[in-house]
Amino acid sequence: MPLRPLEIEFAGTRGPLMRLALATSVKTVLTLGIYRFWAKTRLRRWYWSAVRPGGVPLEYAGEPLEKLMGFLIAVVFLAFYIGVVNLVLVFFSFSLLADNGTAYALSFVGLVPFWFYARYRARRYLLARTRWRGLRFGQEPGAWAYAWRALGHWAVTLLSLGLLLPRQTFWLEKFRTDRTWYGAARLEQGGRWQMLWPAMRHLLMGGALTALGLAATLVAKMAWLIVVPGAVWALAGLVYYRVHSFRILAAHKRLAGGIGFNAQPRAGRVLRIYILGNLLIAILLGVLITAVTVLAALAFAALGGLAGPEFWAALGGGGILTGVTTAAGVVFYFVIFILWGVLGHAFVTMPVLAHYAETLEIENPHRLAEVTQRPRDAFAEAEGFAEALDVGAAI
Repeated sequence: MPLRPLEIEFAGTRGPLMRLALATSVKTVLTLGIYRFWAKTRLRRWYWSAVRPGGVPLEYAGEPLEKLMGFLIAVVFLAFYIGVVNLVLVFFSFSLLADNGTAYALSFVGLVPFWFYARYRARRYLLARTRWRGLRFGQEPGAWAYAWRALGHWAVTLLSLGLLLPRQTFWLEKFRTDRTWYGAARLEQGGRWQMLWPAMRHLLMGGALTALGLAATLVAKMAWLIVVPGAVWALAGLVYYRVHSFRILAAHKRLAGGIGFNAQPRAGRVLRIYILGNLLIAILLGVLITAVTVLAALAFAALGGLAGPEFWAALGGGGILTGVTTAAGVVFYFVIFILWGVLGHAFVTMPVLAHYAETLEIENPHRLAEVTQRPRDAFAEAEGFAEALDVGAAI
């Protein structure tokens, strides 16, 4: 009789997460961003501990100082790139073309490989600092190899007008997966890239409708009525593609020893979380902004009416008032900024992660007892490039 698959629980709730996100966000603002490395570490530990395959929580062992060190290394590199490479590019652009647009374009293109490099390094760091049942995850080196492959696959996808996106998705995922370990067991990505074609149907139909509408705008002014629904369909199709490609790829992953996976996330559920979650956040913040604006206007009107001209004269003809309102505006901006992040964790990030976790099962879990430990990966620089370039660094 086959054993039942190992189910995954998500034990996190909104209340503790919102309190943690609020506290770490306030500290990050008060320390001018320095605390963000500690904030990210604390949030990751919360999320990891909430994901519990078979009731055993994941563990995140990353340290804030590792991220800070990596960030400083990346800043040194970017300072050199911006200060030296950009200067050379601008010089030759002005000398040869009498224009700096080419220099800026080349500078951006030159950063693209480092963007892919940063993503691979960020994933490798996360795996190296993640444990489950006392065993470490890990990923082999290969950031530059991944970066060049990603550049090639993106070029092919763009030249095919997006039609070969499944090819890109499969081969890049296979490159990452085949270099991933749990303990001493290697993870392998099976299947073929053509199996992702069914997941593309809504994205292709939405993209085709958008393209048709854009072409029709050349002859009909009302053709934008086709573009808008097409663009919305394409965006929903992108979510559908990401969810269903995750499901298909997970079904073809195998951990050495015959351990498999079964993922059943629902695109409709993920789409509702994104739409309703962000709509709720926008409504809450909109109500807050409106309420504060109205209360501030009423307060100034009341003060002005009670004190009369002497009130405005005491404020130096409005100079002090301008300074006070500016300071209040800055504080209010950071309040909104903090609340947006806190509510985003509570109503978007956490529900999406919970849905993915709770719809994932591990097949043949009895073989997990045969997996042994692997050596610890040394990673002094942590996610430096990912932090500086702001990619792959967030939950």
